[in-house]
Amino acid sequence: MSTHSNDHLMHTKVLGHPEGLFVIFFTEMWERFSYYGMRALLVLFLTSSILGNNPGWGWPRESALAIYGSYTSLAYLTPILGGYIADRIIGYRWAVIVGASLMTLGHLSMAMEFHSAFMYLGLFLLVIGNGFFKPNMTSVLSEMYKKYPEKKDGAYTIFYMGVNAGAFLGMLLCGYIGENPNWGWSYGFGLAGIFMLVGMLQFYFTQNIFGTIGLKPVLDKENANTESPEESTQNPFSKLDIALIAIIALTGLVWVINDPLSKITSFNLFSFNVGSLTGSNFAIIGALILFVFILVKRISQYTPVLRDKMIAVIVLAFITIFFWASFEQAGGSMTIFAKDYTARILEGDSKIAFNIVNTLITIIPLAIISYVLFKLFRQTFGRYALGNIILASGFLLIWIIVIYMLKNQYNDVQAEVPATWFGVLNSLFIITFAPLVSKVWESKYNPFATYKNGIGMILLGIGFAALAFGSTSIPQGAKVASVSMMWLVLAYFFHTMGELCISPVGLSYVSKLVPGRMIAIMFGIWYLAIAIGNKIAGTMGGMIDQITAQYSMTTFFLIFTFIPIGLGIFIMLLTPLLKRLMHGVH
Repeated sequence: MSTHSNDHLMHTKVLGHPEGLFVIFFTEMWERFSYYGMRALLVLFLTSSILGNNPGWGWPRESALAIYGSYTSLAYLTPILGGYIADRIIGYRWAVIVGASLMTLGHLSMAMEFHSAFMYLGLFLLVIGNGFFKPNMTSVLSEMYKKYPEKKDGAYTIFYMGVNAGAFLGMLLCGYIGENPNWGWSYGFGLAGIFMLVGMLQFYFTQNIFGTIGLKPVLDKENANTESPEESTQNPFSKLDIALIAIIALTGLVWVINDPLSKITSFNLFSFNVGSLTGSNFAIIGALILFVFILVKRISQYTPVLRDKMIAVIVLAFITIFFWASFEQAGGSMTIFAKDYTARILEGDSKIAFNIVNTLITIIPLAIISYVLFKLFRQTFGRYALGNIILASGFLLIWIIVIYMLKNQYNDVQAEVPATWFGVLNSLFIITFAPLVSKVWESKYNPFATYKNGIGMILLGIGFAALAFGSTSIPQGAKVASVSMMWLVLAYFFHTMGELCISPVGLSYVSKLVPGRMIAIMFGIWYLAIAIGNKIAGTMGGMIDQITAQYSMTTFFLIFTFIPIGLGIFIMLLTPLLKRLMHGVH
């Protein structure tokens, strides 16, 4: 897409950046608030007893984690389609508005959790809405800085802070309201929808701040012929390629949907056996074989240099599958561990210490974000009054809920830490340590891609080792226990440091290694890897009861210890080979 002439956008600045960046910042913040707020509650709601002060659906953990894995997996697949539609039909800005509107309806549908149809409709709308929203916010940001690459790193750092601020506040507040018997799950899901609506309205009424960026699809001729001769071989899709891709996509989609469907109901689309394989396993193994075939077929048709670089991307994507399969236990088995196996009742000095820490980690980030809001408000209110009023109203509501939460925690004789609270540690640690890690990546000590991946996987494994060690006192097959909170805190710390080594740099390497005309398809493969990882996360997490009954909770977490550490060492040993395949890209 072309920006035509939008140089004037750089003239009106907030904190040294175009004011439009902060419209993106807050819109993305509200979307992440809603996504992570809902995600923090989903498994807890589904597995909570149908009896009690805050009844859930009483599902088995395996069924709850199956639907969780399918939801998070599909959330990484639909952006491929949403990005395509925005690029060719409706433009980035309308894609963002459509996506935000669908997600608002999805959250509000989930708030009517008294009937399962509303829950499933809500998840469907969230998946489709996310597909429109997710790729196109970053596309608007990228276009804004297209002629100012030297400012891009700073802009993405601010954007990344908005992402994590939203995740932090969403898990903290939706989690608190949803787990609180005085309110309940419906209010937690509904709160996510309210702030998604705030984000959509604020973006809609302030969108003219972007000039012509993202208004409609326009062919971008600037990057049409920027490839080097050794990478310029065209490789159009044949009819066989398209047919195989259609079969793979349809089979994978049906399998992802059928997995939770067959566990929740008696209906199974793959209710047959092929030899010793179940129909479900036969279908997904067949799809994977076809996918490998089409990948090898197409890569072999490129020039040697480009072929090598694509192989390097695929190797890194393969490691990414296992990273997300382990990391996404945060919303599944680790949430269950926090709810049922962690000592969360605090009294005396422990309660006082928690209240102080919780107050500081809530008030300080919120005060900083409110200051950014004030700066934007002062700069743009005269031109975009309605959008600013909507944004300020959202923040006023946030402050009211935060004060209500902290007041209740101080007044209670004993504090019960919400199970969802531990999820906020990931965002807190990212906000704290991302600037430090970024400085290392920009220094002479910046390691090669394989070392970053290897270190990240090893740190991830160490986090699970902490949980495995902390679980040694849990009896075999136990459904509840009271393990120290310290082990979850350590796990989230090491997982976050691992994430900072892997997640932010992955797409960067994709963009460096393949030519512009192939960015979309390679991003698609990268998101596919993440989607597979998310689905595996739900499947593996769903085996927590089976493994703990047959072996122990420690054994369950050791699986996620040894596999990431082993793969981390393996990818670092591949460094000489990957350096040759990347042909000088660092």
